[in-house]
Amino acid sequence: MSDSPEQLAEFRDEVRNFFATDYPQSVREKIARGQRLEKADQILSQQALNAKGWFGVGWPKEDGGTGWSAVERYIFDQELDLAGAAPIIPMSVIYIGPIVCAFGTPEQKARWLSGILESRDFWAQGYSEPESGSDLASLRLSAVRDGDDYIINGAKIWTSGAHWANWIFCLARTSKEARKQDGISMICVPMDQPGVTVHPIPLIDGSAELNRVEFDNVRVPAEFRIGDEGRGWYYANVLLKNERLSYAHIGAKRRDIERLRARLAQWNESGEKAALVHKLASIEAKLDVIETAILRVLGTDMEMSTAAFLKIACTECAQAITALAVDIAGPARAAMPDRSLADWDKIAPLVPPACAIAPQSYFFERAQTIYGGSTEIQKNIMWRAISG
Repeated sequence: MSDSPEQLAEFRDEVRNFFATDYPQSVREKIARGQRLEKADQILSQQALNAKGWFGVGWPKEDGGTGWSAVERYIFDQELDLAGAAPIIPMSVIYIGPIVCAFGTPEQKARWLSGILESRDFWAQGYSEPESGSDLASLRLSAVRDGDDYIINGAKIWTSGAHWANWIFCLARTSKEARKQDGISMICVPMDQPGVTVHPIPLIDGSAELNRVEFDNVRVPAEFRIGDEGRGWYYANVLLKNERLSYAHIGAKRRDIERLRARLAQWNESGEKAALVHKLASIEAKLDVIETAILRVLGTDMEMSTAAFLKIACTECAQAITALAVDIAGPARAAMPDRSLADWDKIAPLVPPACAIAPQSYFFERAQTIYGGSTEIQKNIMWRAISG
């Protein structure tokens, strides 16, 4: 498809109609109620997208992907968010999938890509480690070669979705080099392999999607290493550019802004309302600038410094939206019901669900400027690019 305005308009209408008619409405309804999704809900969502041929976003068509242009992908992401559908869990499709497509062997593609598309396999990302902070290159998870296998020891932490995953892709140290970014390899590990243990980490917002994953003499075939030994840092940086743009969610931010505007329209306190309306307008103006910047780099070989700038801008914008939602919620923000319950929104009938969700969303979004590369690290990347 060319990116002519007429064809793009037709594509947008097709995507919008899909979410209105063919997408599982039970998932949309659950999200609209503010209820947390279970793994079965995610599978239902993914299978609907895959049946349409729309799950392998960012993948080449020959590998089972959509083959979309950058603009088509952007339209799809926007409409998914605006429809209130389940966000695509990025670890399988957006992170490791394109890496396998680009650098995997034919055998690895056959082993892993169909499992992702058919929702038989869920993946976790093994990057961060205890005591490493934001210095990813200081990782200590070791992978020692033993014949045709690697023996893996160490731990990963803040591992999203590891309790659902049956595979994890890890950055592991396969040799010690003078430069700490060298000697790192990307190795995929089955989560049911003997020696792999998952420890859930409960969060302040009541969820438990993060984990610590320990590896105790875990034996993994060397054929599960992606690409060349010692080139993991390069593959990781290719992946990180996808990861940092995956935080954009412009459609979701615009949807949330409209919901806040509707709630503000019901306010009577004119003085405080005026201040909140000003805050909302300021956030919306910043979002317009962010979207313009993203549209300018769509389809380009984006520099890491540009990805770093957009990651900071998008995550800080998300935090500003949730902070304003807490302000608008007023006294109702004190409610913290258990959203895993099917009837959670009936527990406190005097508290609108949107107000009850506000503080939990606020707490969750505090982490956005930490995970995926902290804001401080992103500023370092930008400074190195500016200073040459």
